[in-house]
Amino acid sequence: MSSTKPKVYNFGAGPAAIPLNVLEKAQKDLLNYENTGMSVMEISHRSKTFDNLLNKAKQDLKTLLQVPENYKILFMQGGGLTQFSAIVYNLLAAKRQQVPGEEFNPPLDYFVTGSWSAKAADEAKRLYNNVNIVIDVKKSKGSFESIPPKEEWKLSGSKAAFVYYCDNETINGVEFPFIPEVDPSVPLVCDMSSNILSRKFDVSKFGVIYAGAQKNIGTPGVTVVIVRDDLLTKPKSVNDQDKGVPVVPVMLSYKIIADHNSVYNTPPMFPIYISGLVFEWLLDQGGVEAIEKINNEKSTKIYDLIDKSKIYRSPIEKPYRSRMNAPFRIVPEELEKEFLTGAEELGMVQLKGHRSVGGIRISMYNAITLDAIDLLINYMIEFEKKHN
Repeated sequence: MSSTKPKVYNFGAGPAAIPLNVLEKAQKDLLNYENTGMSVMEISHRSKTFDNLLNKAKQDLKTLLQVPENYKILFMQGGGLTQFSAIVYNLLAAKRQQVPGEEFNPPLDYFVTGSWSAKAADEAKRLYNNVNIVIDVKKSKGSFESIPPKEEWKLSGSKAAFVYYCDNETINGVEFPFIPEVDPSVPLVCDMSSNILSRKFDVSKFGVIYAGAQKNIGTPGVTVVIVRDDLLTKPKSVNDQDKGVPVVPVMLSYKIIADHNSVYNTPPMFPIYISGLVFEWLLDQGGVEAIEKINNEKSTKIYDLIDKSKIYRSPIEKPYRSRMNAPFRIVPEELEKEFLTGAEELGMVQLKGHRSVGGIRISMYNAITLDAIDLLINYMIEFEKKHN
């Protein structure tokens, strides 16, 4: 089935655009997957057919990210928000293995650089009584607009159970241009929900990486978790639990999910299937290295236009601007409604900024083509001419 021009250009932040080739393949498989006579949504999750689908998706992701052998790839449910809790449970249990038989209350270190990392830290505080904020950009600067230099970080060193950060803040448009350096004995945990597979990085620097699928992987309903083997700990019950170490719920246990190849219960089969198709598509594009070049070109075009404009304003300091999500305001702000209406009339949708910050937001995930960016840029130029 040949690709056709999309009816609209979807710049939404999530659920987000999916490559057209992927949608067409899914459409073809919807009624009869692999000649089973059943939809991919109907086959048993215990069948060899689904087992092959799952294992191929894992292998393709491993190839794309060059995941080392001492890591497990999990497909979990509950989105990134559930991982806010899962990392606390699992990594406190892992830390306890390192320091048995003594008083246990290690700090959990959190970088707060945007709305999502703030929510992650709040959940950690709800579950545990020793959360250390390494940096809180909003408190120090008044808004989430940058990442402070290392001299301002307040890390706990080797005492910490883990260090958490969000690599790309979807709402605020702040992205780390580097991997934070932390004590090598402490697991680094990263939420990569909105920029995983958009650029190359060294998986071995992390203890846990997780990513909700609905931005740069596929459809809502599945979360990819990449966890280092030494952090997989058998969950205990309340009867044999150490004081200060919370019991890990079964469905949040990385160890249990890994031991059952992500099929402890019925997994989100269709989202896993779509994720696998996206992995195949990305491999066909030349992999992460190839898509990174395209992503850099897309974001450079957008920010160059904003910086030269007399009416568009980016609130983010240049070194920390996201390549995936570019929020901006229009001066005067009364023009923003007209801008959005005009864009929709031309088939460019979901450009409205998040309700907590307002303005305009351009999401430029892997599935967004250069043609779509060029169309949007031409519209932005004409809109400015009209109002300048």
